[in-house]
Amino acid sequence: MMKLNEALKKINKPLWMGLGLLLLGSIAFLDYITGVEFSFSLFYLLPISLISWAVTERFGLVFAILSSGVWIAVDVLSGNRSSNLFAYMWNATARLGFFLLPVFIVRLNRAMQHERILARTDFLTGVLNARFFRELAQMEINRSGRYKRSFTIAFIDVDNFKNINDTFGHTEGDTVLRIIAMNIKNHLRRTDIVARVGGDEFVVLLPETNQQTAPVVMSNMQRTLLKEMNENGWSVTFSIGVLTLTAPQLSVDEMLGRVDRLMYIVKNGGKNNIHYGTHPTEEAYAVKVNL
Repeated sequence: MMKLNEALKKINKPLWMGLGLLLLGSIAFLDYITGVEFSFSLFYLLPISLISWAVTERFGLVFAILSSGVWIAVDVLSGNRSSNLFAYMWNATARLGFFLLPVFIVRLNRAMQHERILARTDFLTGVLNARFFRELAQMEINRSGRYKRSFTIAFIDVDNFKNINDTFGHTEGDTVLRIIAMNIKNHLRRTDIVARVGGDEFVVLLPETNQQTAPVVMSNMQRTLLKEMNENGWSVTFSIGVLTLTAPQLSVDEMLGRVDRLMYIVKNGGKNNIHYGTHPTEEAYAVKVNL
């Protein structure tokens, strides 16, 4: 259903406007030929709803006003005439209020969707925030436990990030974090999960990724990140802990705690490296490819 909505919204707005006008004209024609005995008021909501959803609420408002005028015109042409101008104005206002309902509903729905997105994403980088990551991580733990599938989690700490803020300012630091997040997302599959869980800390969850695949993915990611940092003249590196879970019976907190300890092995050993482990054994199984 989501893919269908995305495909429909890619249609040109002028085409949607044309369809909306055609639909409104068809409803008005049917309303006219059936006379005053049959009410078509509900059907006028269709083109208004269509335009509000497919184009914008502003154009939906335009269609609501237009539909109100068309309905009045059809009433007059059908012989349902009022005795004075005030009656026309009253009826037009009442009908306009009725026609505005789909515009308000679409606007409210979009506002709610926007709030849901804000509640799930990190305001600075656009990746997921720690709270929503925990929810998805628990779902992956449950799924992997049920189907006996491995997955991998990586904890990425940006080395020497404080120097960026101290040397270039916090605005430059924010830019660095955004570019790091963008590069991580671009490097991974659409099914992988990226979140910012601290000032300069990111976590990556890789479903269906075992201990043979994880070193390839993470080494390539680190290489890409370092290249981007060097090209921009930012003297930061990355300490990364990677934990592959073959028997996911841990809680989210336990899992994050163990991969965090793997990251600190790198941090305490000179930084700019990757340390791998597995659960339940948690023994190291790979070292970083030299960069």
